[in-house]
Amino acid sequence: MNDAGRVVIVGGGILGTMHAVSARQRGHEVVQLEREADARGASVRNFGLVWVSGRAPGRELELAIRARQRWEQITADVPGVGFRPAGSLTLAAGDAELSLMKAACALPDADQRGFELLDQAATREVNPALRGEFAGALWCRQDAIVEPRAAAAALRAHLAASPGYTWLPGREAVAAAPHAVRDHTGRWHRGDLVVVCSGAAYTGLAGPHLAAYAEPPLRRVRLQMLQTRPFPGQLTTAVADGDSMRYYPAFDLPGRAGLPPQPPVAARTRAQLLLVQRRDGGLTIGDTHEYDEPFGFDVDEDAYDHLRGRAEQLLGGPLPPVQRRWAGVYSQVTTDELYHRSTIEPGVVLVTGPGGRGMTCSPAIAEETFA
Repeated sequence: MNDAGRVVIVGGGILGTMHAVSARQRGHEVVQLEREADARGASVRNFGLVWVSGRAPGRELELAIRARQRWEQITADVPGVGFRPAGSLTLAAGDAELSLMKAACALPDADQRGFELLDQAATREVNPALRGEFAGALWCRQDAIVEPRAAAAALRAHLAASPGYTWLPGREAVAAAPHAVRDHTGRWHRGDLVVVCSGAAYTGLAGPHLAAYAEPPLRRVRLQMLQTRPFPGQLTTAVADGDSMRYYPAFDLPGRAGLPPQPPVAARTRAQLLLVQRRDGGLTIGDTHEYDEPFGFDVDEDAYDHLRGRAEQLLGGPLPPVQRRWAGVYSQVTTDELYHRSTIEPGVVLVTGPGGRGMTCSPAIAEETFA
């Protein structure tokens, strides 16, 4: 495809929108379709974390570092994405978690992640809002924050300010042909390349294509989160508890087997505490992990009780009232790949399944598509 090519993007989430950004930077005309009036899936139902610290060594870490650099470049032109190079603190409850953090700091790639082990006093110097109970922390300077409810819309507004970009909400792609997709109104959209970023929607274009696989290359993961009203203090970093180390591959070290058991509700809901302060002062708190479908339509309050309790324990005081709760579903590869890419038709590619690394890695994934 030459620089005067035309690209059709299916999906208005962060992955689809980053493909639109990457295509426009290469001089391509872009048409972007979204079945809803705006993105409503995992792209807006997440923490907005650009999370380098927990990535697996090698290609995953390299992808995350490239993406983090790209986020920082993008925010110079699009400040509305809310990028903040805040770093993160993972707080240890006791010696077992501290020992695992110490082992992580000894890894060959620890400097790339910006790892540093802090005692309690040093942790509070970095983030004075942490006035509660903890034994120390792992500081990761490379982690960052964006605003998930604003980022994709801000990027689209920036693209729409110049010719060559068309945003078509309320258009669901229902059929594909070589170098083209048809939306539900019957209109065909043709391009040198069509990129389908359908997220966790395993219907429409993605459904029949994925059904042809002998083993499903993707699965869906459901999570629960909440957001409070504005917090009176200022969190200078993102915050995680030691349970988060159970879920990230960077901490798949011998010491992980020695972590103490989780409380029953945390073990049952596969909970980890992640805590991020939004630009309006509210706190986004989560999350849980559910893998077995069909997912329920409701949410479990005991998981929220656990997460709120952990946050209050670390902050050393009560949280503001809860403003909203939600459940989200994201798409995750079941193979050793970092995300799924396959051809639906000649010139029509499906890109999805980055799992919990979607907000972090979407800028770099989009660049790989056009590379």
